[in-house]
Amino acid sequence: MEDAILISQLELSARIGVPPAERAVRQRLTLTLTLIPARPLTALADDLANTIDYAAVCQTVRHEAESRPRHLIETLAEDIATLLLSRYPLQAVELDLRKYILPGTEYVAITLRRDRSSPK
Repeated sequence: MEDAILISQLELSARIGVPPAERAVRQRLTLTLTLIPARPLTALADDLANTIDYAAVCQTVRHEAESRPRHLIETLAEDIATLLLSRYPLQAVELDLRKYILPGTEYVAITLRRDRSSPK
């Protein structure tokens, strides 16, 4: 099993949806992130500088979600994964992005894993 940092059910607000009326209002989304650090957790020496600052990750993700409207949660999921891999020392990122919009369902979700070396 890989070392990982889990951020569970981060609340996001985004203008997202295909119809313009859906994008007109910010929607509640939740995001669960599994961050696979580039270095093992045993190499941290109890120093924040050697790991992933998960508070900074949360701030980065919230800013990205609010940065511009998108039609698809798939696009937002890809944008978040790409941004995190470019900004933080990660080997991989896994995410589960949930949208609470479809009547008759609890939520709709996108799950993905992106590795530093994997193409888009």
